[in-house]
Parts: sequence; structure tokens; C-alpha cells
Amino acid sequence: MRVDKYLWCVRYYKTRSMVTEACKKNHITVNGQVAKPSKEVFPMDKITFRKDQITYIITVLDIPSNRVGPKLVDVYRKDETPEEAFAHFEMMKLSKEHYRKHGDGRPTKKDRRDLDGIYFEEEL
Repeated sequence: MRVDKYLWCVRYYKTRSMVTEACKKNHITVNGQVAKPSKEVFPMDKITFRKDQITYIITVLDIPSNRVGPKLVDVYRKDETPEEAFAHFEMMKLSKEHYRKHGDGRPTKKDRRDLDGIYFEEEL
């Protein structure tokens, strides 16, 4: 099965065109090699892709005949994404909300300097 169809079938992407765009941007690799949308995947292949600032690592267990329901996804893939990736993503979301409330509009020059000061202090 093609890698774009597989990732669509196991519900990582909403449409196949979204998978195709990710392939064109070199966000998807199969067994360590950058994949085109037409790359064939087989059981026991490792697929690595980046989506929403999380690098997912999955192993193909079986090939579905068509798009599967959310409850059946685990039959066709094994998710090996480290838990730290999800924790890091949650921390990033919380940190963005902490400094600026949603809907406050564009930051002022002073707000921007304060935000930059906070980030630069962490790096030192």
C-alpha cells in the first residue's frame, strides 16, 4: 500500500492530499529514507513523520483494506512515539497561554521585549 494511503487509513491525516504535502516537504520517512507519496509500505516498516511539532514513530503491523475506525487503528500500527514528545508539546501549549491570554490581540512593543527577555534568560 502507498504511504500516503496508509497514513490516511490509520487516521493520522484527515485527507490524502495533506499526506502528499507532508511528503513533498520531506516530513515523512520510511525506514530512514525520505518517502514520496507513492512509496510502498509493508508490514514491519518503520514510518517516521512530523506533525503538529511532534515526531511520530510508528511500525506497520498490517495493511488495512480501507480507512479504519478509530477503535481498530491499533490492529494495523504500533505507536512507538516517546511520551516525552507529547509532554513537551503540552508544556509548549501551556507556556504560550501563560504569557498571553487568548484574544488579547497583538503584543505591544513592551510585551514583545518582556517575552524575549524571558526566553533569553532561559537559554543562558
